[in-house]
Parts: sequence; C-alpha cells; structure tokens
Amino acid sequence: MTTITVYGSTGMVGSDITREAAARGHRVIGVSRQESPDNRVDGVTYVTGNLQDTADVVAKAADTDVLVISVPGPRDGSSVQPVIDAHAALVPALAGQDVRVFVVGGAGATLTADGTMLVDTPDFPEAYAAEARSFAEVLDLYRAAPASLDWTMLAPAPEIGPGAPAESYVLGDDHPAGDSVTTGTFARAALDEIETPAHRRTRFTVADA
Repeated sequence: MTTITVYGSTGMVGSDITREAAARGHRVIGVSRQESPDNRVDGVTYVTGNLQDTADVVAKAADTDVLVISVPGPRDGSSVQPVIDAHAALVPALAGQDVRVFVVGGAGATLTADGTMLVDTPDFPEAYAAEARSFAEVLDLYRAAPASLDWTMLAPAPEIGPGAPAESYVLGDDHPAGDSVTTGTFARAALDEIETPAHRRTRFTVADA
C-alpha cells in the first residue's frame, strides 16, 4: 500500500485525485487549509498545511511515498509568485529525499505544434495567463532540479472540468493530447502513473479519448 499525500486535496482536481487514490486502497493524507473540509473523502486522513511552509512540507514528505501538489496560482488578480516561490524552495529541500513529487500542471504551459506555449497564442484567455506562466516557471524549476529529485508533472487538455472518468484516455508529451479532459479522467491517469511510473523527471499530458 502506497502512502500518498495530496496538497490541494479539496480543489477541483486534487479532490478527484484524493478520491481515486482512496478508492484504489492507498493510504491517503489530504492537506488543506482546513482540517475538516466540506468535501471529505471517506478513508482519507485530513491535516492542515500550506505549500509555502517548506519545513512542514518536507516533514510531511518524510512520512509519504508520493507527494502530490495540486495547488494552482490564484485567478483573482493577486500574485502567483508565492506558488512559484514555494516550488523554488521545495526543489532543493526535497532533492535526495525518498519521495516522489507529482505536480499537477496547467494546459497553458503546454506547446502547440510549432513550439509556442498555449498561453502565447492569440485566443488564450487573459484571465488565466498569469496562472499559465506560473506553471511554465514551475516546470523550469523541476527540469533544473538535481538528479536526486524524483518528479513528474501531468498537465491536462486545454479544457478541463468536473466529470466522471472517460472509458479511456490518451497521453501526450509536452503537447496537448486532445481538446478536453474530465477531472475524473485526469485523476485516473495520475494514479495509473503513480502506481506504474512511466514518466519520471518529465512532463506529460492527458485527454479523454
């Protein structure tokens, strides 16, 4: 049984990852700002925590096999820099630790066929631009991480929303694997990767088939 600790366990994506991990019989620890969130999943142990508290994240990582980070930057116009800074501090702090870091990325930082980031294409929504660029910076941090850091980033298709898993899914590398994906499909792909690692120290993408 794998111990999986999920930061952002009550968010749109993180809650489905938490639910999928628990359904598969893993020991799951959900981390959020509230110890008793409204959308609790049966069988999950909930604790409080903040991704920006590096020492606490490292302490929690010492008691887990996989550390899932599903914490996007804010979309309310406030700075996304605290999330970037949190990852910048965690990369060296977790290097060499016996834990796998699984980061939920963003579609806006994936690439079109000609290598342009989606966030830099003409029709990309401005409201999501800062968040998308923050994911690009976070990815750069992990790509430059010491070889002793075991990490993976999974990014969704350009359109992601709540929903049950599709019958099947498709994977891509740095390019979108398709147009849309449900959070249920995303969670299933995340757990498949956690259980059977195939994308170590790289980013990949998922879409509904």
